[in-house]
Amino acid sequence: MKILMTGGYGCIGAWIAKHVVDRGDEIWIYDIAEDWHRIDLLLEPAAREKIHPIRGDVADPAGFLAAVDAVGATHIIHLAGLQTPACRSDPIRGAMVNVIGTLSVFQAAAARKDHVRRVVYASSAAVHGLPPSGDLGECLADDVRLVPQTHYGAFKVCNELNARVYWSDSGVCNVGLRPWTVYGVGRDFGMTSEPTKAVKSAAIGRPYAITYGGLQDFQYVSDVAHTFLAAAERPFEGADAFNLSGRVVEISSFVSALEEAMPEAKGLVTHGTRQLPIAPNLDDSRLMATFGPLPKTSLVEGIRWSANRFRQLHAEGRLDLSDL
Repeated sequence: MKILMTGGYGCIGAWIAKHVVDRGDEIWIYDIAEDWHRIDLLLEPAAREKIHPIRGDVADPAGFLAAVDAVGATHIIHLAGLQTPACRSDPIRGAMVNVIGTLSVFQAAAARKDHVRRVVYASSAAVHGLPPSGDLGECLADDVRLVPQTHYGAFKVCNELNARVYWSDSGVCNVGLRPWTVYGVGRDFGMTSEPTKAVKSAAIGRPYAITYGGLQDFQYVSDVAHTFLAAAERPFEGADAFNLSGRVVEISSFVSALEEAMPEAKGLVTHGTRQLPIAPNLDDSRLMATFGPLPKTSLVEGIRWSANRFRQLHAEGRLDLSDL
């Protein structure tokens, strides 16, 4: 298996690279620029020998196809994309990266379907708006009507639909995964990065105010990375998109779990009341039935591991605090 990954320098990509390297395999990262700082939070420098960078723009179809050929890729994990704030401020640029970039990936997979066996791509829980019933506790299935309330979510819906067309027209086997609030070491950017920043701040004794509240689905990044790899490697045929689910709790419960994991941080983290406009409770039973068993780390354990790593990095002088 040869995995070519776009957006591999982001948080989920760094953890996928860690898991692949930890088991003794190699991985190739296609990105417009090299940025190793998240990977360096997780791996020792020698591990870079098994991670191979390729410079290129995902919205450049010829460049990405050349990368597929150079690697001899058998599997593509597509994570590249602009997040909600960037898509809100510049929807056209957001569409170029998130939609045209995804089409570029699928076009290459279709052109090389003799050896590209599967594409696994990052969709998002943002394909869902708030539950139509108004009941935040309502558990939404994968196949409910998608009503995103952001450009970012709308672009992800477009990608899911195009992915199905590439299966029906070209036979490109593909899986879309819809993460929600991913937290853990390396999560330093995006609308739902604030809980991780709270853990980082508390780990070094600083206060932090999470600006929103309400229900959220917290997913430990190591679990999410394992899920992407399972979707790439375990038996599957067709095109489908799946909800991910972790621990669905109020932000206040996340703060309580943080204080249980770090008793010395009691009182350091506060939160607001604004509910984010995405259904907080998503049913992942089809994902588990198709690719399970899959890990689901408890909030306390995920926070404890993250805090311990943040403390270690801080003691070594390697913890970037610019995002706080």
